[in-house]
Amino acid sequence: MKRRNLYTTGAVLTALTGLTVSNGAAAAFVEDTAVKMELKNYYLDRRYTKNDTTEGNWSQAIDLTVSSGYTDTKVQVALDINTTDAIVFDSEGNDGSLPLDEDGEAVDNYGRLGATLKLKYSNTLLSIGDYRPHLPVAWDDTSRVLDTIYEGAVIESKEVEGLDLKAGVFWKAVTRNSSDKEKFYVYKGQDENRSDGLYFAGASYNFSKAFSGTYYYGQLKDFYTQNTYALAYKDKFGSTGVSYDLRYLDYANDGKAYGGDDMDVDVLSTGLSLANGNHKLRLSYQSIDGERAVPTLNGYVPQPYTLHWSSAAFIMPDERSTGIRYGYDFKDVGAPGLSLFTQYIFGKGIDVAGGEHEHQSERDIYLTYAVQNETLKGLSFSARDMWIDRSWTSGFREFRFITTYTRQF
Repeated sequence: MKRRNLYTTGAVLTALTGLTVSNGAAAAFVEDTAVKMELKNYYLDRRYTKNDTTEGNWSQAIDLTVSSGYTDTKVQVALDINTTDAIVFDSEGNDGSLPLDEDGEAVDNYGRLGATLKLKYSNTLLSIGDYRPHLPVAWDDTSRVLDTIYEGAVIESKEVEGLDLKAGVFWKAVTRNSSDKEKFYVYKGQDENRSDGLYFAGASYNFSKAFSGTYYYGQLKDFYTQNTYALAYKDKFGSTGVSYDLRYLDYANDGKAYGGDDMDVDVLSTGLSLANGNHKLRLSYQSIDGERAVPTLNGYVPQPYTLHWSSAAFIMPDERSTGIRYGYDFKDVGAPGLSLFTQYIFGKGIDVAGGEHEHQSERDIYLTYAVQNETLKGLSFSARDMWIDRSWTSGFREFRFITTYTRQF
């Protein structure tokens, strides 16, 4: 069974582009066209520790983007057309990766089609259509076979050196386990209540080569507002690189407060990183203050802007978590392209399930290899082992094996 939503966005933007661009200015629009293809083979196996049940899937995806060049006009025009499709070889249960049919079974295949119109003047860019953001208010989730994709309008300006301004609105999103674009709601809330849009505006400024600051305001209309403040420091002392991140997110109710009257949540997330040679180390701390978990969008769209975002997320009410992560690059020991990432996070003081002192922990080990042969450049393999333990409910152990191949034409 195939689910495909052929969005009107592509047709509308293509027509608009045709009206905007004259024949004489369109030479670069066609000649500079580029194609990017990503193939992803994705295997996930999850086993719950208390009841020994399993769920998972094996699937194959293609992510294909055709990007035009910019026209030779005062306001430069470009168009991206993207299709993402997945074939499901095998599945068991619902691991949150795939759409389900009426019987609760994963579909055999599904896909999406979309487009983005880009208008550029000087160092200011307006994008209308599909968007894959990395913002404090919204994030592109790449953790499953297909990505989360937002639909909206975003303007970005870099007219002032060191200053990055962004503003816009997302009115819909297609999540990792869907082929349909939906209006926004808060995960595990009243799904029948939808927002008219996620509005945002923010700025990042480099005060110096080592020090930068960020502020973003977001409003999920009739659900919550979000103020995000962040400071980042990055420098090198001798052979050791040092970086420090401090991030504070403040959520509050908005309008009709469909998410409930307890949306008042504060998040403090901070981390110190050291890098020397092939070694990387980070120590981190995060606190959640509020009577509910940090709000996430729709079908549990991730929020990796918090430093402890992972499989367990560590965003529960009143949770205090401490983390350590370590990475190693094997390039100098005869294995270029091979890298290790491991982390351990422990959260305590969680106010959930009638208790105020619940706890959880997560241990992750990732081993990734990027093929170095020039003929197979763009091919990589990643094995990921994750172990999550929770005091108030079943934990789980999860293994993922992901093969990706990326090529540009």
